[in-house]
Amino acid sequence: MFRIFFVLVLWLFASGCMALQDNEIIVGGERTSLYLDILKDKNVGLVVNNTSIAEGEHLVDFLLKQQVAVKKIFAPEHGFRGDVSAGGEVEDGLDKSTGLPVFSLYGKNKKPTAEHFDGLDAVIFDIQDVGCRFYTYISTLHYVIEACAEYDVPLIVFDRPNPNGDYVAGPVREEGFESFVGLDPIPIVHGCTVGELAKMINEEGWHEAESKCELTVIPVKNYDHKMAYSLPVRPSPNLPNDRAVRLYPSLCFFEATSVSVGRGTDFPFQVLGGLNEDLGNFEFTPRSIPGVAINPLNKDKKCYGVDLRTLDETPKFTLKYFLDFYNKYEDEADFLTRERWLNLLAGTDSMIKQIREGKTEAEILESWQPELEEFKQMRKKYLLYPDFE
Repeated sequence: MFRIFFVLVLWLFASGCMALQDNEIIVGGERTSLYLDILKDKNVGLVVNNTSIAEGEHLVDFLLKQQVAVKKIFAPEHGFRGDVSAGGEVEDGLDKSTGLPVFSLYGKNKKPTAEHFDGLDAVIFDIQDVGCRFYTYISTLHYVIEACAEYDVPLIVFDRPNPNGDYVAGPVREEGFESFVGLDPIPIVHGCTVGELAKMINEEGWHEAESKCELTVIPVKNYDHKMAYSLPVRPSPNLPNDRAVRLYPSLCFFEATSVSVGRGTDFPFQVLGGLNEDLGNFEFTPRSIPGVAINPLNKDKKCYGVDLRTLDETPKFTLKYFLDFYNKYEDEADFLTRERWLNLLAGTDSMIKQIREGKTEAEILESWQPELEEFKQMRKKYLLYPDFE
């Protein structure tokens, strides 16, 4: 009797483990059965960085073990290994581990050239995004799609979950505000995976190539847009954890101000502080951190503000923090130091105009709804996974 009970317990335990495994997130790069045949006998280029992990190892090493003929590596902002500070130029070079050439897509060239693609039969894009328009990896994606279309090189996107993929929010980028932090007419929080966004960019004709790119998306298994997703690897030096990733859509506007978002601390994009003691009772002092923050805003100066690590709720996009700090300054010029940069981040100049008019957050958010609803309807055409609505 005991033996039967013991066997039953083991069976239930094993069944439970199998159920957990059945629901496990499997990113595109790990679904080899969906793409190895496509890559057979092809020379391949990879657009990758430190987040490009498959089964515990870098995608470059993983694909080489699968006998894929990887010939070139292309590196976005922050570099192939993810150790270049924000805005720092990424240089061409060689990967020390494999000897493969590494070409920068965040230096003199943000878009691959014909020479870059010479000899390649396919390009793979596998980079973890955080779901924000001004996060530059999706701008790199845009240019890679455009180049693949121009030079007739097929593109394969290995998809990954979006940690901010459970909602859509913020202003849609308007004409006249195109930049590397806003190439496409999408909201700040776009609610798409890179695979879904790649389809959208290609099919909507947002790139400048005369024809569409030959695009294949290898989808994530067991993902939907209602899920909370914790990133296994920090996507860039100043987004070290889930809290920073969730606060990033709301705090990036402060990059155009005199208020620090915590670059140069152990908690970037989780705090806010300026030099005025009246800004709050939380104190921190930014410092230079090699590979993370070189000469950060307010370096070696005590900042006063708020600690957002204590929030109970899961953060979503809000203007509350920006409006709170804006209203604490008597002279706007002491707060807003780069208005053009703010407008590029927002994708519009209407936001700062409304703030100056004294509009509330609710009034500003309401003004964005018509364009947001139009985007949401268009977005549905490109979804690969069950939506949050």
